[in-house]
Amino acid sequence: MDKFQSDVVIAGIGQTQVGERWDASLRELAAEAILPALKDSNGLRPGVIYVGNMLAASASRQANMGALLAEDVGLNGVEAVTVEAADASGGAALRMAYMAVMSGAVDAALAVGVEKCSDVIGSGFEIHLSQMLDADFEAAEGLTPISLASLLFKRYLHEYSVEHGSFAGFPEIAHANAATNPYAMFQSSLREGVYHGQAAKGQQALTIYDIAPFVDGAAAVLLTRGDKLPQGFSHIPVRVIGSSLVTDSLSIHDRHRPLAWDAARISIERACRSAGIMPKDLDFFEYHDATSLHAAISLEMAGFAPIGKGWTLANPEMIGLNGQIPVATFGGLKARGHPLGATGLYQAVEAALQLRGEAGKNQVPDARIGLIQNLGGVAATAVAHVLSR
Repeated sequence: MDKFQSDVVIAGIGQTQVGERWDASLRELAAEAILPALKDSNGLRPGVIYVGNMLAASASRQANMGALLAEDVGLNGVEAVTVEAADASGGAALRMAYMAVMSGAVDAALAVGVEKCSDVIGSGFEIHLSQMLDADFEAAEGLTPISLASLLFKRYLHEYSVEHGSFAGFPEIAHANAATNPYAMFQSSLREGVYHGQAAKGQQALTIYDIAPFVDGAAAVLLTRGDKLPQGFSHIPVRVIGSSLVTDSLSIHDRHRPLAWDAARISIERACRSAGIMPKDLDFFEYHDATSLHAAISLEMAGFAPIGKGWTLANPEMIGLNGQIPVATFGGLKARGHPLGATGLYQAVEAALQLRGEAGKNQVPDARIGLIQNLGGVAATAVAHVLSR
């Protein structure tokens, strides 16, 4: 059998507008992504659905998402379950779908991520968000994901003797890319100097320009094998050639090196090893830029910069669309928006568009191999996938 016939390939993709989606319920939002993905595959029917979601049971008062969404899109009776790994839930759902198809258990699997952060407003949202931390030793002490990241950011600046303003390139490049992404929340560039002004005021703390907004959104990816693509399939097939999920200590205080995120590093090493490539072979990297700190450390863990030097890549020549390793090509979490359990599937959809050559003004020239990485909490869970055209 030709190798392509047995490869896991992306047959269909779908995504919704990211933002405060007051106009749609949780199920309606998911359907906006699932139905286009099914249509994009030319009518392929999944044998299983994995739903990436973090907050529905607590914030939206809705559990049993698999049954809810399967029925709503006309797939009643199909095996369907929720996958939860904090804000790596979408990537974990994609991992489950990949393994289901790779094993031969099903011919096609649908991974969908959906989140309605706007179902909770005000400071109460922080309580729900803090569920991704250690409830006994972090959240109980008043820590939130952002306050914890800010503490680590201060440590990074101190330990590596870096100025806050050195991180400006990360949000500036993300916003520049989001300006031409019709699905992004922030479709505008940052004004010149605005980051440095806030960095000076905030001193060593993360500012609003360092933090991705928690928003509503849904994205879906339908996987199958090369020999199961339906007649009339017209897209350039995108293969999933590497996949990995790794966990680390949930609490930061249990880690030997708080600024070296081992799960993030190992997940990329394993995904690249299974794909038979090295990080230097990648044409782009959709990283998990939940904060500017995440951006810098993600680049370090991928091997693109030494530890403590990720900030040196924060310029267009290195990580812009025409740079050495383009990142956040549609705006990333920072400017496209961070819909928690859906984020990992947005990364997969955007990578598929790049590799199909359908990214429009956001196209990375001659993109053939891409890496996506979705992190849960402060990289307590890390999911990496390598995709190839």
